Amino acid sequence: MRPARIRQPGPPPAERLVAVAARGRAFPVTLEAGAPLLETARRGLAAQGFAGGVLELRDVALAPFAYVMPALSQTPDHAAFYSQTFRPAHVTRLRAGAMTLGRRDGAAFFHTHALWREHDGALRGGHILPEETCVAETTTVEAFGLDGAIFAAVRDPETNFKLFEPVAIEPIAGLDAPRRAFALRLRPNEDFAGALEAFCLAQGVTRARIRGGVGSTIGAAFVDGRVVDNFATEVYVADGVVDADGARLDVGLVDYTGAVAEGRLERGDNPVLMTFELVLEALD
Repeated sequence: MRPARIRQPGPPPAERLVAVAARGRAFPVTLEAGAPLLETARRGLAAQGFAGGVLELRDVALAPFAYVMPALSQTPDHAAFYSQTFRPAHVTRLRAGAMTLGRRDGAAFFHTHALWREHDGALRGGHILPEETCVAETTTVEAFGLDGAIFAAVRDPETNFKLFEPVAIEPIAGLDAPRRAFALRLRPNEDFAGALEAFCLAQGVTRARIRGGVGSTIGAAFVDGRVVDNFATEVYVADGVVDADGARLDVGLVDYTGAVAEGRLERGDNPVLMTFELVLEALD
């Protein structure tokens, strides 16, 4: 049976949702063939004046390509961990995924989860490694740049990982960023939909679109009754809104056995495993 919560190795801070108010704008970004995925994504946002943001990845061809999947932890240092690194031959084509582009150790870095088809035709998924992944074919994706906030990798005592968390930065004078937005990180064991609904209510946001969305849940429960019992997952948000009817979250995921699932999450029954970072764009 799927557990209702997972005990993490460190103490849980009282603040269960980290939020930074920002401004932002959506625009297309061209990912250039032959370039490292990290660098071409960074250049695409920088060309519009943004140091970071989120990207929606669809039909992106990658080679070389490296990734890991979720795995059970072999020590008490973590509640779950990563698999060995996989490096499939030939071109891998992303079905869909989400990227958070921010900073780690003073340099650009991304956190990306996706589903894809490898050369053998199998549908797989996981966590893409920025150091070893390049774009195989030039393509255009949608990005949402952030002004006044950036995701930065910080040591998280609760999970004992270094994780992306939103931090405030000085807004850039004159930058075209007309949309009100919030950079968010949800902590372990918080209900995904419920936390977003409560945050929007507290901020007076009646309608919002989720931009990006990378993290993990404790298995998954879908509105059509399907359940992923294996607790260690890697998840991306394919589409999401929060409005008067609540949060509607369409996701893709892979669990630690390599099984993939896609669908709309059931409200109130999908707690976060390690983290979930995303951008909320206010539409009202």
